[in-house]
Amino acid sequence: MSNKLLSVRDLTIHYITDDGVVKAVNGVSFDIDKGETLGLVGETGAGKTTTALGLMSLVPDPPGKVVGGEILFNGKNMLKASKHELRAFRGKEMSMIFQDPMTALNPILTVGEQIAEVIQLHDKLSKAEAYKKAAEMLRLVGIPDERMTEYPHQFSGGMKQRVVIAIALACNPQFLIADEPTTALDVTIQAQVLDLMAGLRKKFGTAMLMITHDLGVVTEICDKVAIMYAGQIVESGDLESIYERTCHPYTKGLFGSLPSLSKKIHRLSPIPGLMPDPSNLPTGCPFHPRCPNAMEACKSRAPVNTEIEPGHFVRCLLYESKTGEGEK
Repeated sequence: MSNKLLSVRDLTIHYITDDGVVKAVNGVSFDIDKGETLGLVGETGAGKTTTALGLMSLVPDPPGKVVGGEILFNGKNMLKASKHELRAFRGKEMSMIFQDPMTALNPILTVGEQIAEVIQLHDKLSKAEAYKKAAEMLRLVGIPDERMTEYPHQFSGGMKQRVVIAIALACNPQFLIADEPTTALDVTIQAQVLDLMAGLRKKFGTAMLMITHDLGVVTEICDKVAIMYAGQIVESGDLESIYERTCHPYTKGLFGSLPSLSKKIHRLSPIPGLMPDPSNLPTGCPFHPRCPNAMEACKSRAPVNTEIEPGHFVRCLLYESKTGEGEK
């Protein structure tokens, strides 16, 4: 029996605006097994959140449109699912922890009502049973159930994020998307939330897509890493491959811009330039205007995904020439 839970193939998402087509996600492919966590890493504007919204079929239409690809969940292509099937799927099979806990909660409903609402919708329990389970979920994320009747404004940022996690996990989904869940929190609360998520993942065996720009967070919680740039995954593999045998010039640039406790360096090496405008991407490799290793061919030929060792893929012409032929 296959252990594969989610298989994304050539996912392409565009936003069609009056000013032109914004190519937010361009042929993204990855797999996530049951109980596994993939870290999706990249700068702001790389297409990480749009990818997540695509998985949940929540890309705002208009202007957004999934123009190609497949999203196979337990073998079923979710892009062909009906609205009724998607409503039953979201929250029950796949849930999402949104980026900002301050805006993810309804200010006029108590936290207990918001958790119970999801449970009633998917588990078909009575109101009393749903409230009982909601209280259990609050306790699970470290909040006393006496606070069930309080409103979001009565909670701190870290507590709100715990409530959002409780809502996402209320129906014990097989797959969880966490979109930069610690961005709005201070460092000590970030550590608490990450520990909580790691513990809950172990308890429920939930597979997860962790979206972040923090490479430190990835080492804490992920099994595999995918580095995203200009709507494409440019390097992917397990933690050891990416952290110990970094290959793509962009990935090297990300690591070079981080301070290190083990190496004595006087100056960090930031990546020059800015992320390209997704409505006007460069020809060839989208990273070539910022790449220290750019060749003439990079300006005209888009690299394909090349497997340089088992499970370690790089989208770069340098490695195509070393290994022969890449895989699409």
